[in-house]
Amino acid sequence: MNNKIQERFNALLCHNVVEEDTAPVLTDALARQLLERLAQLRLFAHAYPLLTNLTQGRVTPVDLLDFAYRHELQGLSLHLLDGEANSLSQMTPAQLQVFADKARALGLDVHLEISSTQKKDVDQVIAIARALGVRNIRVYSRYEGTLSRVMDLIETDLRYLAQQADEHDLYFDFEQHEELKSNEIAQLLNRLDHPRLHALFDFGNMINACEQPLQALRNLAPHIRQAHLKGVRIVPEQNGFGHYGVLQGSTEDDLPSARLLFELLMLGDTTPQVIAFILEQENHYVAPAFRQTAEAADPFIAYREMSETPLPDGFSLERMLADEHRWANNQVAYVRGVLAELRTLAELTLA
Repeated sequence: MNNKIQERFNALLCHNVVEEDTAPVLTDALARQLLERLAQLRLFAHAYPLLTNLTQGRVTPVDLLDFAYRHELQGLSLHLLDGEANSLSQMTPAQLQVFADKARALGLDVHLEISSTQKKDVDQVIAIARALGVRNIRVYSRYEGTLSRVMDLIETDLRYLAQQADEHDLYFDFEQHEELKSNEIAQLLNRLDHPRLHALFDFGNMINACEQPLQALRNLAPHIRQAHLKGVRIVPEQNGFGHYGVLQGSTEDDLPSARLLFELLMLGDTTPQVIAFILEQENHYVAPAFRQTAEAADPFIAYREMSETPLPDGFSLERMLADEHRWANNQVAYVRGVLAELRTLAELTLA
């Protein structure tokens, strides 16, 4: 083992890690496994980095397929409502077929997302998934009430999802979306113990639930099938933490992005557990604290609206529309740079 290689590996994997944690030793065996996982990694585009363009009709879901293809990504993850009148939810059967045909022609996998676990929304996304030939769907809940009541409501919804997944050959991945802690989601998934129900790990949403990134990942690790990659500035609030979306890998980004990426890559005993690393740059997104450092045993969970990014102070609409394209390209370059560094260190170790 070359000490300089290990030092580079430590510096990469310990950047922004606040927990008492050291990087693993980059042995030959780990280097070989890392190279295997890097060769199998699947990067996906996401609609959110271009949300203003989608909302304003400057970019359509079909254009997002072109973005993914142009950047040599493996797929696209798309919310059913992204694009307003141009969204998948508003497409005719003929338009959905055109979209599916283009994705297939470009060799891109499509994953769908909704911001609900309620039956009417689930039924809608299933119908569109079947029209497109999609099998993977992200969900999260938006219920209000005490935590125990919210957990009961979600469990009922997940049982319906499990039935539909079996019937239609689908997989549902529940995202930790700011209001639930990772161990609470793991508890729900363990209780159902269904092979088609898993989790989507978001790089920043645990902050709002008063959790640290690495601990949240490890709590949820057995269940993670997809991941949302993004940059976050952690914002202390009175009794908790909110987050502000920033460019991933920038000096403002407080997350241990490289370490999260590495640990997700290594999940799975013999084959990769995470099937999609999704580039969800959310620059200027504002998310307040949801959970508190000292809260009741059965805390009240407030209702939350679907995520959106209002026009930041000092930005004209035209500047926001232009900058979103630059920021989306920036994230592809940053993540590819981290992956290249991991590959280089693994190759140097084996050399």
